[in-house]
Amino acid sequence: MVITELLERNSKLYGDQVALVEINPSEERDKAMMKAVTWQDFSLIQGANPDAPYRREMSWKDFDRRANRFANLLLSRGIKRGAKVAILLMNCLEWLPIYFGVLKAGCIVVPMNFRYSGDEIKYCLELADAEVLVFGPEFVQRMDPIVDDLPGVHTFFFVGREVPAYAEDGMRLMGFCSSSVPPVALDEEDYAAIYFSSGTTGFPKAILHNHRALYSSCLTEQNHHQQGKDDVFLCIPPLYHTGAKMHWFGSLLSGSKAVLLRGVKPEWILRAVSEEKCTIVWLLVPWAQDLLAALDRGELKIEDYQLDQWRLMHIGAQPVPPSLIRRWLEYFPNHKYDTNYGLSESIGPGCVHLGMENVHKVGAIGKPGYLWQTKIVDENGQEVPRGEVGELAVFGPGVMLCYYKNKEATDEVLKDRWLYTGDMAREDEDGFIFLVDRKKDVIISGGENLYPVQIEAYLAAMPKIHDVAVIGLPDPRLGEIATAIVQVKEGQTCTEEEIEQFCVDLPRYKRPKKIIFAPVPRNATGKIEKPKLREQYCGVRLVEAQNNA
Repeated sequence: MVITELLERNSKLYGDQVALVEINPSEERDKAMMKAVTWQDFSLIQGANPDAPYRREMSWKDFDRRANRFANLLLSRGIKRGAKVAILLMNCLEWLPIYFGVLKAGCIVVPMNFRYSGDEIKYCLELADAEVLVFGPEFVQRMDPIVDDLPGVHTFFFVGREVPAYAEDGMRLMGFCSSSVPPVALDEEDYAAIYFSSGTTGFPKAILHNHRALYSSCLTEQNHHQQGKDDVFLCIPPLYHTGAKMHWFGSLLSGSKAVLLRGVKPEWILRAVSEEKCTIVWLLVPWAQDLLAALDRGELKIEDYQLDQWRLMHIGAQPVPPSLIRRWLEYFPNHKYDTNYGLSESIGPGCVHLGMENVHKVGAIGKPGYLWQTKIVDENGQEVPRGEVGELAVFGPGVMLCYYKNKEATDEVLKDRWLYTGDMAREDEDGFIFLVDRKKDVIISGGENLYPVQIEAYLAAMPKIHDVAVIGLPDPRLGEIATAIVQVKEGQTCTEEEIEQFCVDLPRYKRPKKIIFAPVPRNATGKIEKPKLREQYCGVRLVEAQNNA
């Protein structure tokens, strides 16, 4: 089965029932929504109220029809089967119908990180051979300087009201297209999606998946979290990421409602759970920490919200301190808890998962997920004895086909269809897997990957800096923070304030959160000795410290 068939099934079975809700509770919601949403959109959305644009909803029937309209729009423009169509949108009600419309047209969908700078957008569009870009108003300032340097992208569809001169009003044009299923036959082996990942170099790699991988993630997610028709999933993370979307795939399979919350404030989360009767919430560690802190301070009171229906809180994207879950269960003793491990190369979360019944094993990432196998191997690819540390490898229907246009990188991580994750792990006597350290130097801060080489290259351009290394140091809220070890040029003086000012043009999430003035050690081949720096400034490995918290 291909994943688009699930949407068509839900349209037939649950047509007028709510599929998606978008909530934008921010103070700027009216301005943001009115800029992003056309009045025609409201006429196509169930329950829309122009006087309260911060909440919109869509039925399964409208979801499927809008996906068909977008697919037929692509076909009407001569966009061929297999063409790459990129999506650069904030979370919104339009996101998923556009995603499914691309798939229904037989094209390959290319979700884009909404934090990308203009240069990163250009790089990824070229890397993926994108021919079409769908983007929203938040990205106009980033698109304007690069649009003339994108010869491969011949069609720009805009989702919003103030359409740039080089783009077309995608939502208006959809209104002229048929809502019937497009005449495109799909097969589970057809190419379906390209997601982006990066290694320690910081240069994104394009990850190619087929329809079979997307459908398999539906089966894995629903098996792990047992979504039923009456469940309501609160989705907060960005939909461009495999994590958020593949957790939502459980709702797609069960035909249940999902809520897209545009904001992470603790009171917004509890209000959404209460008012929308959410039963499943996926959080990142910082959001869970913030919510607990607000409860500790008395700023929020559980009794002010309707939370009895909330049955499951699960976390992914970064190591989870056991102390956090212990605190969580003090406030929410009836909650089930789960954590999920995965990579974009393994179609997102679920290749390893803890299991809702295994809260006593918090600190582990779990056991092989549904439809998945794992092994821990040495440098020669041989399995190590239980209890010993090796590299985690996974095998299953969600393993990527390849890194698009990068055979060398593909061959490094795919061996007999096993995906070598680059994460070092050990298995305990009960078969639970614990992460020990990462072979890669990627810093995971608040669920976002930070690439030290990018930050190092930026700081190296500062005239007073002789050398610089960036590592991740433990942080109780974000998991890790980017820390810059800065070696100042001889005879110069430099302050933290000067470095912070120099980083003003660097995206906020990439700016170092801590600066240490000290020599940068390098080995005989000129490589920075980052293990030595971690030992010097951490003393212990990050994940081990968290497991003992």
